[in-house]
Amino acid sequence: MNWLDNHWLDIVGWGGSALLVFSLLQARVLRFRTLNLVACVILLGFNAAIGVWPMVGMNAVLAAINVYFIVKLLGERHDDAVFEVIEVGVRDEYLRHVLRVHGADILRFQPDFVWDPTDEHGHAFIILKGDETVGVVLLEQDGGAARVQLDYVTPRYRDFSPGEFVWRRSGVLKDLGFVQVVTSPRMVGAYYDRLGFRRDGDSYVLDL
Repeated sequence: MNWLDNHWLDIVGWGGSALLVFSLLQARVLRFRTLNLVACVILLGFNAAIGVWPMVGMNAVLAAINVYFIVKLLGERHDDAVFEVIEVGVRDEYLRHVLRVHGADILRFQPDFVWDPTDEHGHAFIILKGDETVGVVLLEQDGGAARVQLDYVTPRYRDFSPGEFVWRRSGVLKDLGFVQVVTSPRMVGAYYDRLGFRRDGDSYVLDL
């Protein structure tokens, strides 16, 4: 027998423990639950193999809790009743606070972002889950087109696309007279092809 044959079970146990610790470092709520579930399943098998039954029971319960929350999160992902879109003034103090707090992170995903709060053609929307801010959408009116200045999701909800509630679910853009949405050509990790947008050069376009 080689070293691996003698120690493979220890490797599994340490690997499961490392993954459990790594899951706790995740800011994204869905990613945290998924990684934590995988770690619990690995540790459940490891502890069953060495006969540590209290740990088997604990990891079985934790795995079940993670499954419950993952199912709940996936069910809420596109639920109109969970996320709410609120239009705020372009000079709103809370909007300024959100943009200031997340300023560095915003530039990672939209390096060309510049927001002029004095622009009379600007529109600002905050997406909420309960009383928690999960996203911000800033638009500039260009005739009947809404040009996306910012479509930002906070790290905790980055596995979701709350901006879709502005584009397709809330009806707020149609109420404002917009007939088209045009995205920024420099957005990193754009998701618009999954929401019915069509590619137009480096941008995406949605006809409302």
